[in-house]
Amino acid sequence: MAKPQPLAAEYTCRECGMPFLNSFPLDEHGRCALCRAGLTGFDAAYSFGSFENELRELIHLFKYGRIRPLAKPLGDLMALALPRSERFDVVVPMPMHWLRRWRRGFNQAELLARTIARRASVPVRRLVRRAKWTTPQAGLTNAQRRHNVQRAFRVSGNVDGMRILLVDDVLTTGATAGACAAVLKRAGAARVAVLTVARVDRRIAAAVFRENSQELENAGSRSIA
Repeated sequence: MAKPQPLAAEYTCRECGMPFLNSFPLDEHGRCALCRAGLTGFDAAYSFGSFENELRELIHLFKYGRIRPLAKPLGDLMALALPRSERFDVVVPMPMHWLRRWRRGFNQAELLARTIARRASVPVRRLVRRAKWTTPQAGLTNAQRRHNVQRAFRVSGNVDGMRILLVDDVLTTGATAGACAAVLKRAGAARVAVLTVARVDRRIAAAVFRENSQELENAGSRSIA
């Protein structure tokens, strides 16, 4: 298996880190539409790489293949994405509903959080819990994802004035991370940043869409001819 490569993009949102093909979606402050509208919930988001190829395979082996020792190398990759200037008081793993955790046997976010916390010499604390069962986010639109996780989280400890690093494996649309970060901010957290191994790169989806559209257009032209 090839070595996972870090995410590279010329244009990214300065707050959520979403990569773009050009600067058009960004305002003069470098923020995307979601961040301008205040819909992300967190103050910053960092990811090592794109959720594809070798990195996607490793995450699936870790998460669904239950190969727990992968938490260490994946956590080391995450640490590379974290700016040296960032300082945190605590690392918080993205919580799982107790039933989902029971079925899987572990919370992958918690294993990753322990690796990051050891490197940063800060404690890991379960300061957020899942207050309700939610349907899987896969297959839902951005709006549906945000509605799905409304009131899904509850703060279970004192976070007043804390700088919190929220850890998960993959950032897709940011709906789940945003909902979790938002409850921490409302409870008094001074700053919440999100750190994941990988994030879904919309540029890849856009490229596939353009390629498929071109193929359909070419096929239509050939049939007419």
